[in-house]
Amino acid sequence: MHIKGFCIGTVAMELIFYLDTSIWIDLYEDRKGFNGEPLGDYAWDLLAFIMAQRHKVVISDELIRELLLRYPLEAINGMMKPFENLFIKVIFTAAQISEAKLLSKERLVPVSDALHAIIARGNGCIMIARDKHFLELDDISPHYKPEEIFI
Repeated sequence: MHIKGFCIGTVAMELIFYLDTSIWIDLYEDRKGFNGEPLGDYAWDLLAFIMAQRHKVVISDELIRELLLRYPLEAINGMMKPFENLFIKVIFTAAQISEAKLLSKERLVPVSDALHAIIARGNGCIMIARDKHFLELDDISPHYKPEEIFI
């Protein structure tokens, strides 16, 4: 398997992914990009790959909080139900929130994006995001778009 920036040999290795809120929205709304790119399909393909390879996906209260700004809880549960056996639930700390607030001010990014990057770093995750703010956070946790994951 080859993931941009990672080369993993033939030894079975469990990878842990952290999907930014926008990736879940792409999936749920089957969104298209500015040039018609099938963002929803990219998200689905990534999750299918993770499921087939028995990798894991970290979810956090911050991710759920952001999704709740857009969808009712029932919709979120339905969106995530097919993937629930992939999930690792993590709890972030007060220190991580403080660091996220500081990064947000220093780099002019949303606190939530900084917190996602910090959570990914703290849990050894491969950060999956499409949001331009993650360019400012690559030193915290390098990020990849779903379509940059190669098999």
